[in-house]
This record gives sequence, C-alpha cells and structure tokens, in this order.
Amino acid sequence: MIGYIVSLVIFTATYALFSLGLNLQWGFTGLINFGHIAFMTLGAYTTVLLSLQDVPLFISVIAGGAMAALLGLLIGFSTLRLREDYLAIVTVGVAEVVRLIAVNEAWLTRGPMGLYGFPLPLEDYQPNLVGKLAAIAILTAIVAVALWRLWRWMGAQIQGSSRSQWQRNLPLVATYLISLMAILFAIGAIAKQLKANQILPPWGLGIFLIATLAATVWLYVWWARRMFPKLPEWHVSSALIGSVGVTAFGLWVYGCGAVALYNYSYKAGLMLLLLVVLTLTFWFLERMLASPWGRILKAIREDEEVARALGKNVFWYKLQSFMLGGAIAGIAGAFYAWQLTFINPDGFTTLITFQAWTIVILGGAGNNVGTLLGATIFWAYNTATRFILKDIIPLDDARLGAFRLMVIGLLLIILIIWRPQGILGKKEELTLGG
Repeated sequence: MIGYIVSLVIFTATYALFSLGLNLQWGFTGLINFGHIAFMTLGAYTTVLLSLQDVPLFISVIAGGAMAALLGLLIGFSTLRLREDYLAIVTVGVAEVVRLIAVNEAWLTRGPMGLYGFPLPLEDYQPNLVGKLAAIAILTAIVAVALWRLWRWMGAQIQGSSRSQWQRNLPLVATYLISLMAILFAIGAIAKQLKANQILPPWGLGIFLIATLAATVWLYVWWARRMFPKLPEWHVSSALIGSVGVTAFGLWVYGCGAVALYNYSYKAGLMLLLLVVLTLTFWFLERMLASPWGRILKAIREDEEVARALGKNVFWYKLQSFMLGGAIAGIAGAFYAWQLTFINPDGFTTLITFQAWTIVILGGAGNNVGTLLGATIFWAYNTATRFILKDIIPLDDARLGAFRLMVIGLLLIILIIWRPQGILGKKEELTLGG
C-alpha cells in the first residue's frame, strides 16, 4: 500500500512539474503549445543517453533541460513572430517529428525496443538512521510550508468575511457536500452489488447508473440554486471545509511518505528528490512571476500590442518564457524516465500533453498553486476510477479506459461553462484575449 502511494506521489509530482512548464507558457504568456510532450521526450532521452555514457546524473539532467530549452529556442525563433494558431500547429508537428526520430534512429535510441538498465539517482544509497531522519525532516519541512501557505490563504479568506455569517453557513454547506458524497458512494455500492450478483443485464445496469446519476445531479443543482443565493459567505465555508479535507489528506500522504523513507527504498528516495525539485521550481517561478519580468509576461498574455507600445521586446520575452517552460518539461522527463526505469517512444504520446492541459485548466490557468492542485485532483480521479469503475460499469478494460477519458472531458466542459478560469484562476485577471 505504502509503495503504491509513493508511486502515486511520484507520478503526481512529475505531472505537476511538467504542467508548471505549460502553465508558464500558456497560463502566464498566452502561448498555445499542443506539443509540450516533445520537451519531455527530449529531456528524458538526453538524460538517459548521457548517463549511459557515465556522465554524472546531475550534469545529465541539466543537459536534458538545456536540450529542451534549445528545442524551444528553435521552435520559438521561427514561429513566435506569427499568430498563436501557427505556434499551436508547429508544436504538434514538432512533437510528432521528435517521436518519429526516437522510433527510427535505433542506433541511438534502440527504437521501439527502448532503453533500460540506465543509472538511477540514489539507487545505491543506503542511509543510516541519521540519514533517514534527515530525509524525513526534509519531507516534513516541505509539507509544513505547503500547509502553512494553505492556511495563510484560508486566514485571508476568513479575515475579509463576516465571521458570524460563515459560521452560520458552515453546517448547511457541510450537509450539502457530505450528503452528495454519501449518495454517490451509495449509488456505486448498489451498482457494484448488482454487477457482482448479475441481477441486471449490462444494458439495465447502464440505464440504472445513468438515471440515478442524472437524478442526483438535477437534485443537487436545484438545491444549490435555491440555497446558495441565500448564504452570502457560502464560499468561505466551502473553502474552510475544503482546506480541512486537503490538510487531512496531505497529512495522511505525509505519514505514508515518512514511513517509506524510514524503510528506505529507491522509490522513496526518488520521491523526496522530486518533491525537493518541484518545491524549488515552484519557488523560483513564483519569484520570477512576481517580478517585473512576470508582469510583462502577463501584459503580453492580455494584449501584446500594449506591451509593445510600452517599449517592451515582446518577441524576446515570449522566447524566454517558451524556452524556460520547455526546460522545466525536459527536467520532468528525466524524472519520468527514472520512475519507469524504462523508456521507449510509446511512453511519450500526445495524450500526456492533453493531460497537462487538463491539469492547468482544471486548477486555473495563470496560477501555479492551481497547477499543483489540478495535478493532485487529476491523479486522484485517475486512480480512483481505475479501481472503482471496473466493479461498477459493465464495460471491458479497453472501453472502460475510453469511458474514463470521456468522463473527464465531460467534467472539463462543465467546469469551463461554470467556472472558465478554473478552480483557483482569477476571472478578472485572466481574460486570455476574451
């Protein structure tokens, strides 16, 4: 169980790092990149190939990020003076070219056979008790900073609201959310029993699920429209319940991570290393985006003609953003390879790019905290549905995989209609040309 949680944390952090690069390019600069996987592919292959030649891993990762940035330079130099749709088309083509090179240049990449047996970070590290406690202390510091930021944000929400009002709303909002989760759980449990005992044929079970879920959605939408307009500070109560839930979940994951570090393994060490890199990247991006450089990127995103009229070199700033976002994706590619311990071209599909887009849109474009939240929700959904839906939905594995993609697409459409700026995005700031 703990080993599986550690693997989930690694995948979530890898996708969060990968998506931070896309968020810098699109969320903060407005550059549409549908070929983000090309940077991850180049970073992964460069890191692995150099490490197989006995180049130190640290230098290999830096080289992987640099090669991805160089790819960003080559793409950006030829396309960033054009309209955004040209950049989107070119990035799709470049991603396919990079994949075809990995497939066909077998003398370098071993083609579809892939690469394996390459050096891994902290693979031979065997910490003593002091080393294990130091690793747990680093993990504790990262979690403490994350929770401190969460509750500082929550404190700001409470400070700007009426305390008596949100306290009075709290039981109603909690009842709404808990009852909704209880009903969904009950529908899933009933469907599981119906499928296990073969009480209904597959088409009958499908009709049961569609009818009960549609009725639940209709009931709770109707309830929300009647209740929430009468609760002026309902969003503060919702945020407080969400913060308590995130804190409890985070502490549970932290406990699993601490136990894994105490019983040290390669994956536990990789998890800690990745969390440190993710934290440093997040801190670096937050500092950069709060500087005049970041404000110029936001100005370019909103209206590059205005930025140009103020004397800013729009092309140069867009190129910097594109290269930096590519370098971050390249470093994420190194961790992706280390997690899988095997890479081949089939592991770098276009689907990963669109999963990153889902994460950025879900969390809120132009918000790095939202990207981290989006990655967590995406992998929670991915994991939960993988193990739960197979006991409920009357479909085989291949169709179930397609169904899960359809569901997340449907949820994304609903989110964009209801809250186009994403969960943590700011609508008044994020117009994206709209």
